[in-house]
Amino acid sequence: MVEPLSIIVDEQIAYADKVFSKFGNILLVDGRTIDKEKVKNADILLVRSVTKVDESLLENTKIKFVGSATSGIDHIDTDYLEESNISFSYAPGSNANSVAEYVLNSLIAKSQNSKPSFSLSDKKIGIIGYGQVGSRVKHFMDIFDVKCLLNDPPLFDKTNDQSFVDLEEVLQSDIVTLHVPLTKISEYPTYNLVSDNFLEKLNPNTIFINTSRGEVVNEKALLSFKKNNPESSLILDVWRDEPNINMDLLEKVFIGTPHIAGYSREAKIRATKMLFDALKKFFKTNFDYPKLVEEENISIIPNVSNPDRIIESIILQHWNISEDNISFPHYSNLSDNERPLFYDSLRKNYPIRYEFPNRFVDINQYNSTNIFDDSTVNNLKRLGFKLKKT
Repeated sequence: MVEPLSIIVDEQIAYADKVFSKFGNILLVDGRTIDKEKVKNADILLVRSVTKVDESLLENTKIKFVGSATSGIDHIDTDYLEESNISFSYAPGSNANSVAEYVLNSLIAKSQNSKPSFSLSDKKIGIIGYGQVGSRVKHFMDIFDVKCLLNDPPLFDKTNDQSFVDLEEVLQSDIVTLHVPLTKISEYPTYNLVSDNFLEKLNPNTIFINTSRGEVVNEKALLSFKKNNPESSLILDVWRDEPNINMDLLEKVFIGTPHIAGYSREAKIRATKMLFDALKKFFKTNFDYPKLVEEENISIIPNVSNPDRIIESIILQHWNISEDNISFPHYSNLSDNERPLFYDSLRKNYPIRYEFPNRFVDINQYNSTNIFDDSTVNNLKRLGFKLKKT
């Protein structure tokens, strides 16, 4: 009788026990506690971004497959895995829509909390990194008639796409948002990309967004920029040295969240499914993917108090991003030992968040009005919302 495979899984991977138990015996663990002792007799290791996977973890173990339920792989030593003949798979693009919704939601919150408020269509956004997330951000910006400047040197080298512009031009935008992988050794390294030299090219009232990786930003330089340019706005979902985040920087942000931009329910399920498919292929099985949850048909009854900004209102009804802010007063009152535990608890206990396509917008009661004209209905559909309309 063949002994079942031993599988170590980060407990934050959605539905892991139900999905991966088909392949063997599951042990769910805190990703930050995965060490050599835990993995030494395992065959499969499934992680998220909090686990560093390299030679020091895997040398002299039985691991034959590593999967990461993430879009980024800066925590994985892929060269070592290849040299050691360990198969590897991850989940590129699984959270792209979730992160793009975060960017859009943050900008709507900023537009409505500014005095005076502003329209997104009056702004220009610079998108640095035009992969699956960056391109999805542009899709949403196009719906709101925001002019987009795109910068992605590696992709330009590959495609010679003349729609890309130089970084200097992008940095003159009203909004600058980062969607790059974290790379240190490459032709275009992104480690500390946001430095004094980068920041001095920004406008004093720039809205700066980072949902990529904390190490892309020199936080000391960013904090100095903010102090010297108080009209600027910082929207940060990622931080250096997570879960030990920079308290001085947290105090200065407009929105500061605990690395949850890609934490929609759908993004988590996509990542799990991608790892399941990779395992199925690697082990040459014909397992069926289990049915996980019933589709949620949750309706939004629009608040039409401001008909001119009805779509923005619906988006904020769908997700009030301010509720995900890390509370600076609470965080600052914690001890040095308590803060990282609190940060991780926010991620572990993050409430279920759905993406636009899992929401119905009920517009039946407004059939006799002009609030939901053809253009508004079309734009809601382009965002992904479903409509209830008789």
